[in-house]
Amino acid sequence: MHLHELCGSWMEHPFWRSKFTLTDPEDIRRIIESGIAEVWIDTDKGPDVPETAKAETDESVTNLLMKAEIAQHAKASGPVSMSEELKRAAMICAKAKKAVVSMFQEVRMGNAISAETAGELVEEISSSVLRNPGALISLARLKTADEYTYMHSVAVCALMVSLARQLGLDENGVREAGMAGLLHDLGKALMPMEVLNKPGKLTDDEFRIIKRHPVEGHRLLVEGKSYSDIVLDVCLHHHEKVDGSGYPDRLDSDSISLFAKMGAVCDVYDAITSNRPYKAGWDPAESLRKMTEWSKGHFDERVFQAFIKSIGIYPVGSLVMLSSSRLAVVVEQSEKSLLAPRVKVFFSTKSQTYIVPELIDLSRPSATEKITSHENAAKWGIKNLDELWTT
Repeated sequence: MHLHELCGSWMEHPFWRSKFTLTDPEDIRRIIESGIAEVWIDTDKGPDVPETAKAETDESVTNLLMKAEIAQHAKASGPVSMSEELKRAAMICAKAKKAVVSMFQEVRMGNAISAETAGELVEEISSSVLRNPGALISLARLKTADEYTYMHSVAVCALMVSLARQLGLDENGVREAGMAGLLHDLGKALMPMEVLNKPGKLTDDEFRIIKRHPVEGHRLLVEGKSYSDIVLDVCLHHHEKVDGSGYPDRLDSDSISLFAKMGAVCDVYDAITSNRPYKAGWDPAESLRKMTEWSKGHFDERVFQAFIKSIGIYPVGSLVMLSSSRLAVVVEQSEKSLLAPRVKVFFSTKSQTYIVPELIDLSRPSATEKITSHENAAKWGIKNLDELWTT
């Protein structure tokens, strides 16, 4: 039979996709053991059932999809706190990594990637970003060098969704942006692993190989015949720069689409804040400072400013100095001011000692402190910064 739907959230079943034909008895065992009570089958794609049952099935599938859409909207409609969303975001990141690994494996085996399957993943990520933008975006940044290729796709998807909403795009535009972010680096699945994961600087020849990934990814998506022009464009042109020095087509600003300009910003931010095989990631606030220096030649100014507003001048996970000479880590953005996020104070620079952690909302009228600078954790010998904001 062809499975049309595994009832319940995709996070609750052991498969990275929910629409596929059952060919392996092991898959049936995994479905049963997962506790899934019901599935929907597509009788046009799998063995038929009696006509009366088929008529009921066709009507039920329509009703199921309507109910799923309503449930999805209800699930995503209300904002929640950072602490509430972090646990769910961690589950989404784990499942998303598994899904992207499977997608890359499918590509390496010469198989097409289902747009429906990728769309399910984008919807889960988009819903999390809507509930609380900082949670999944910040967790996706915390990847090891070995995870980078796969989790980078998840992070850029989330960043693209957040940026699209900041730019005021409609829901279709938000979905397209998320799909483009998820699939923008698909061409890397065809790059030699020894080059992709090289722990040192690439040679000129190796860099020329890596620079083929946008064209290879674009070819794969075109062959799939399931993706929009927006997704194809971002895959091909997310390494273009507004001064015309990018690749593969050296497009100038007027020739680069809005979505490709968005992809360029999101791709670079996640790349420089992540641990890579050849370098440790930079602090989020320091990364934004460096991107500001590059912005005139690299990024579209309107898109870049919207990006800063979407993640904050001091993104979650940034180490900052307060006016009291205490160090704090940013744990959540404030809707009131980009300069006054919610922080967790944990270290006194005067006494050079850790202090009892204290949460402070710098945007409240009663707040007596403000951020005076962003700081380098290594300078102060702080090694557990990520643990401080994720707990």
